[in-house]
Amino acid sequence: MKFAHEPGHLLVVDDNKVNRILLARGLEQDGHKIETAENGRQALEMLKRDAFDLVLLDIEMPEMNGYQVLEACLQDIELRNLPIIMTSSLDEIDSVIKCVELGAEDYLNKPINPILLRARVNASLEKKRLRDEQRKLIRTFATREVAEELMREGFSLGGRYVDATVMFSDIRSYTTYSENEDPAEIIELLNNYFALMFDAITGHHGIINQMVGDGLMAVFGAPVQREDRCEQSVRAALEMMELLEGFNQEQAAQNKTQIQIGIGIASGRMIAGYAGTQHRATYTCVGDTVNLAKRIEEHTKQAGRPILIDRFTREGLPEDIQVEDLGETIFKGKHQAINIFAVNK
Repeated sequence: MKFAHEPGHLLVVDDNKVNRILLARGLEQDGHKIETAENGRQALEMLKRDAFDLVLLDIEMPEMNGYQVLEACLQDIELRNLPIIMTSSLDEIDSVIKCVELGAEDYLNKPINPILLRARVNASLEKKRLRDEQRKLIRTFATREVAEELMREGFSLGGRYVDATVMFSDIRSYTTYSENEDPAEIIELLNNYFALMFDAITGHHGIINQMVGDGLMAVFGAPVQREDRCEQSVRAALEMMELLEGFNQEQAAQNKTQIQIGIGIASGRMIAGYAGTQHRATYTCVGDTVNLAKRIEEHTKQAGRPILIDRFTREGLPEDIQVEDLGETIFKGKHQAINIFAVNK
C-alpha cells in the first residue's frame, strides 16, 4: 500500500529564482526529490526527458507561460495524466477556471501557504499513484496500443471502420495431440508456444486480441493505423515459423511432441472496437475480412502450405518477400473466388 506522504519526484517551474529556491527547499524538507526550471520551454524539455510525479507550474513566465505548458502537456499522451499544480499571484476567478479547463490538478495563490502546499502536493501524489496502478492494471490485461486508446479516449461499446490486416494461427492436429498427452504437458507446451508467437507478433506491431484453445487472432493496423500493416503481418508470420522451428528442435531433443501450425492473413475494411457488455468487453475486429482470414487459415491444411495470404495483403508486400500464386479458391460463405498466395519461407 502506497501512502500520500511517500516522497515524489517533483518539478518546480518559476522564472523568479527566489521563489524557485524557497519552494524547492520547503518541498525537499518533506523528503521529495526536487528539480527546477526557470521557464516553460525548459520545463517541457525536462518533462519529456525524465519522469516526474508532479509539477508546480507558475503562470506568468517568459518564452512559454504556464497556460501554454499546460496545453502542451494535455496534448501529449505521455504527459496528459501528470498532475500539475498551478501557482500564481493572480487572484482572479477567470485564471482559476482557465487552469482547471486546461487540465490543472489544483491552483495555489502566491504567497503560498506551506501547510496548504504540503496537503495539496500529498493529495495530488496519491491521486497519481492510484492512476498509475490503474494504468498498470489495464496494461496487464490489454496490449499497449489498446491500453493507450482506453486511457486516451475512455471506454465505450461500439466500433468504427478501419483498414487493417488480420491474422489467424492454429496448431495442426491439436485435438488428437491433447487427447493423448498429460494435461500438465499440454499447458506447458501451449505456454511456451504462445510466448514465442506473441513475441513475433508484438515485435511487428501486431496485437493479439483473441486466444481460443490452441488458436489465436492478431490484428495489424488497429487501433493504431499503419501503412506497412501488410508487410508487418507477413514478417511476423515468417518469424513465427522460424521460432517454431527452433521450438521443435528443443522439443525433439527432449523427446517431446513437435507441432506444426497454419497461418492465414487477410487485409481490408473491417469494424474495430469494443464488443461485449459494460461489465466485460474485449477489443476486437469483425467483418468479412476477418471471416476470410479464418477461412484462409483453415485452407492451409488443404494447400499444404503454412502461410497463406489474400490478394490485398499481397499487394502491400515489398519485393524481398517471395510469394507463390496458388490461384483462386471459393470459400464457404463467399460468392466470388478469392486469389490466394503462399508465402515462401
